[in-house]
Amino acid sequence: MTQQSVTMADVAKAAGVSRTTVSFVLNGRMEANIPETTRERINQTARMLGYRPNAAARTLASKRSAWFGLVTEIATSPFATDVIKGAQRSAWKDGNFLLIAPSDDDPGMEMLAVEKLLEQQVGGLIIATTWHREIIVPENAKSVPCVLVNCFDAAGEFPSIVPDEVAGGYAAAEILARAGHTNIGHITVAQGIPAQIGRQTGMKQALRDHGLSQEESKIVAGDGTADSGYHGTQELLAQPDPPTAIFCGNDRIAMGAYDAIKELGLRVGEDISIVGFDDQEILAPHMRPKLTTIALPFEEMGMAGVSLLNQMVEGSPIENRQITIGCPPRIRSSVAMHGQR
Repeated sequence: MTQQSVTMADVAKAAGVSRTTVSFVLNGRMEANIPETTRERINQTARMLGYRPNAAARTLASKRSAWFGLVTEIATSPFATDVIKGAQRSAWKDGNFLLIAPSDDDPGMEMLAVEKLLEQQVGGLIIATTWHREIIVPENAKSVPCVLVNCFDAAGEFPSIVPDEVAGGYAAAEILARAGHTNIGHITVAQGIPAQIGRQTGMKQALRDHGLSQEESKIVAGDGTADSGYHGTQELLAQPDPPTAIFCGNDRIAMGAYDAIKELGLRVGEDISIVGFDDQEILAPHMRPKLTTIALPFEEMGMAGVSLLNQMVEGSPIENRQITIGCPPRIRSSVAMHGQR
């Protein structure tokens, strides 16, 4: 007898009890007055025979799917794997599972991915992006509960989970201000996206709160690449009154900044302090000196997305249509107290 063919009837026959009794025990129903010795015998028999619960039958009994679908652009990217890890961890707690479909950042592929997941009778959908942005949600995603992670729709029709970019930018600038830096430069990510707007807003607020001002010349427009970090740092350090610290809009910008600083014969974390943003596992801890940065909470956003989706599937009211998740600092070795050598 294979594991797949073992039924409750088989367990009942081997244990010498009725199928109803087996059903009560294996489904964890304690209201039936079944002696503990009988429960132990049934559980032991089920293990011995290799019985496995029928997920489909349990789904029908509970009138909800045990499967959620997750659509993301590149399922193997470092950020996407963290979202998946958090979402799966949260799903497992409630006995749910994830079906994952990559969309390659192509609207047609995204719609097809959603359609294939719906064909599998998923009870809800999560659409996750690798960078924080506005998206157009596929029309077919509206047929089931749907949560957006690291993205949002213009009309606010779908609940979303996003990083708190403003608080993250505030934390980055505050690290530098508390280290005594008063002349702080900034190299942005691409202009006009939520990350650039939020992080720069938070930075400016932190500087104001610490009684500091920042000349516009100390803000250089980047595009999120290491090259823009390299050239932006050269521009900042060529000024008559160069900054003693730079807040880089992401870790790749910081990587380019490191190169520019070293080419000038200066030392990161001694002559020039650097703070990044993202906490990319393949970059930040391995740069020399190790990069102080602000972490994007991808795993936490994945967990929160599934938790919110569970609420929607169960019919609970959703009070907050957009939930922000904090971006914690990762203090390492690239920031020094100003004037300390």
